[in-house]
Amino acid sequence: MEELVIRDADVVDGSGGPSYRADVVVDGGRIVSIVQEAAAAGCQRPKARREVDAEGLTLSPGFIDMHAHSDLALLRDPDHSAKAAQGVTLEVIGQDGLSYAPVDDRTLAEVRRAITGWNGYGDDIDFDWRSVGEYLDRLDQGIAVNAAYLIPQGTVRMLAVGWEDREATPQELDRMRQLVAEGMEQGAVGMSSGLTYTPGMYAKDAELTELCRVVASYGGYYCPHHRSYGAGALEAYAEMVELSREAGCSLHLAHATMNFGVNEGRAPELLSLLDEALATGADISLDTYPYTPGCTTLVAMLPSWASEGGPEEILRRLADDGTADRIRHHLEVIGSDGCHGVPMEWDTIEISGVTDPALAGYVGRRLDSWTTARHLLLADRLAPSILQHVGHEENVRQIMRHRVHTGGSDGILQGAKPHPRAYGTFPEYLGRYTRELGVLSLEECVAHLTSRPAARLRLPDRGLVKEGYRADLVLFNPQTVAAGSTFEEPRKPPTGIPHVLIDGRFVVENGRRTNELPGRSIRRTR
Repeated sequence: MEELVIRDADVVDGSGGPSYRADVVVDGGRIVSIVQEAAAAGCQRPKARREVDAEGLTLSPGFIDMHAHSDLALLRDPDHSAKAAQGVTLEVIGQDGLSYAPVDDRTLAEVRRAITGWNGYGDDIDFDWRSVGEYLDRLDQGIAVNAAYLIPQGTVRMLAVGWEDREATPQELDRMRQLVAEGMEQGAVGMSSGLTYTPGMYAKDAELTELCRVVASYGGYYCPHHRSYGAGALEAYAEMVELSREAGCSLHLAHATMNFGVNEGRAPELLSLLDEALATGADISLDTYPYTPGCTTLVAMLPSWASEGGPEEILRRLADDGTADRIRHHLEVIGSDGCHGVPMEWDTIEISGVTDPALAGYVGRRLDSWTTARHLLLADRLAPSILQHVGHEENVRQIMRHRVHTGGSDGILQGAKPHPRAYGTFPEYLGRYTRELGVLSLEECVAHLTSRPAARLRLPDRGLVKEGYRADLVLFNPQTVAAGSTFEEPRKPPTGIPHVLIDGRFVVENGRRTNELPGRSIRRTR
């Protein structure tokens, strides 16, 4: 007898097609049969050792978070309810060109400092890996949800070149190609860049193209946080489209937003650019989160020249009054490349997290000046994380309707007041943007969050409710599903998602996180 039957579910199967009522039978971690109501008329209904009554609930594939920053959280927090409670069954990590493999001892220490604001410093983590494969092996020891990994181009450059703002030598470029090839061989699904983050932003297009050619040879994709989401955003998108075309590499645009005042109402221009490329055969997809503010680290706002040499050099420059005033001028007058070429408006910056308890009073406050920002960077040694209130609602809605759109939380779990997208992205799509606003139909929304990302990741047996597919499944109430998290209470759990399964095992049951750790690394396959 099979293990589980989910009885009388309204199945939204991820294909985008109409829902149907069915009993879904799970055994051995896979969907073994789907008995639709019409087909079951007059027939004996399937039985199993366990039944779940899904009356009034929608059954869908598990949600795939195409842009996650859970690289250490998956190891630190076995519960990981931030994602499991949303119905996320797979996260794509290694984002924005900065993560923890491949590294050597020097690079590991540097990258830990550089992205403390994203993931914490990691004092509670045993960094017993150095290669991509060893990191994935560590994940395979058991995590809350599945995880796929992107090779971080900035970390690769840090390892081969360092923190210098210059072109790589032929030998250094060969070393980077080798590192990317090794990471792909070991199971990475592609490569990410953070082209407003150092040292990855020091790479010219020719260098990136060479690395993307390696990624393409393994069937992977390139996921850039491109050079601007503010002034010059459209040019930055076009640059990535042309780069991917030149390299022959699939392209997935990370958190594809149009932010800052210069881009209000300009989403149609971005979508037209993408449509033209798609019409000529380009392989492009994108992800977004359903919120207007962004989230990153305060140090990321600095001009790239101020970050050359790594974290200790940044602190040295900040401590020097003359250099600090030059940084202020770039931020406030010229428009820092770290802040997307837009002159800084300090009141758009809200402190979301610090590591020094003595600075906790700044959390939740908007910045008032460069003086305060400089103080926090020095006192907290570059660790503060921020919310940046610069988005536009109509841009958000128009982009999420596009046919190559997928969902990605860009969720940073650190800080006393993190962005609510880390805990609420997927129920926010289902509740606010589907049920309340009607931006997407339920069938469309589920397809955006399941089969589309699975297709980008080239997963042969995930992303659909289909016989033979993995039983990564979510049961939610379409009438009540909603994000609980808000900017005031960012860690409040969602409502209306009673059951979440990974490989047929309940990670959330009756609205509560179980002790199951069925997640593993999802590695690239040919």
